[in-house]
Amino acid sequence: MAIEAFAPAKINLTLHVTGQRADGYHLLDSLVMLADVGDTVKVKKAAQTKLSVVGPMAKGVPVDQSNLVVKAANLLGLTAEITLHKTLPAMAGIGGGSSDAAATVRALCKLYNRPEPSVSELLRLGSDVPVCMQPCFVRMRGIGDQIDRLGSSESWPMILVNPGVSVSTPEVFSALSSRENPAMDEPSLDWMDWASSVSWLSSQRNDMQDAAVKLQPVIGTVLAALSESVGCKLARMSGSGATCFAIFFDDALRNRALEDLRRKFPSWWIASTEDVGIKWHMKKCQSP
Repeated sequence: MAIEAFAPAKINLTLHVTGQRADGYHLLDSLVMLADVGDTVKVKKAAQTKLSVVGPMAKGVPVDQSNLVVKAANLLGLTAEITLHKTLPAMAGIGGGSSDAAATVRALCKLYNRPEPSVSELLRLGSDVPVCMQPCFVRMRGIGDQIDRLGSSESWPMILVNPGVSVSTPEVFSALSSRENPAMDEPSLDWMDWASSVSWLSSQRNDMQDAAVKLQPVIGTVLAALSESVGCKLARMSGSGATCFAIFFDDALRNRALEDLRRKFPSWWIASTEDVGIKWHMKKCQSP
């Protein structure tokens, strides 16, 4: 039997850097959604763990012990033949590696009929792994250990763009002008209300965006291209970059912008997406 799990892109709709602990870990306050584009992980029982990586973004992805997918299997103490189909760019601020690890955990736990690890155990794989286990809008705080589910959202028409550059998260943190910033405003609203949700998002921030743009100016080019697209309500960088997202008024305007961006910037990775929302439960784990 094989188990396949979907590893959705993680989008930081907001990302407020609120402090730094004595051990060096930064404190964050972020609104996170999972998109309906992502990688897939397929696992089969095996005597030893072996990872194969295929797909359009497979080049350069390690298959040894340094890959979070292998680390996830080791954390569980389970062995499997694992195939990772990569469609998301690496080191892109959309949690590709963390989401792959989370999908591996879900798939292996289903394959071996084991309970899923606790948040504290998952944090050993990385601060984004626990949030990638969640099926809905999430407020993530602290070092990724404080997770509050906020429910599902309306399916917002969105575009994700990565210009093909990698951004080092430690370098972005080093370039921050401030590590002591205000937390998010309390997100107490109806996420199914598109207008009020996007208005609230527009009043929040990604505190890492300016630093990332200084390190990789092309991120600014991406944000400008998205902001200038007809129907774009909000354009912002996700995570530490370089992937940016844009939210549009409707599908038709989003699709028109998608075609225009692909024509103007053929070398960029550009994807149409929306909140994974209710689709999560259908795509989370499947057994052929």
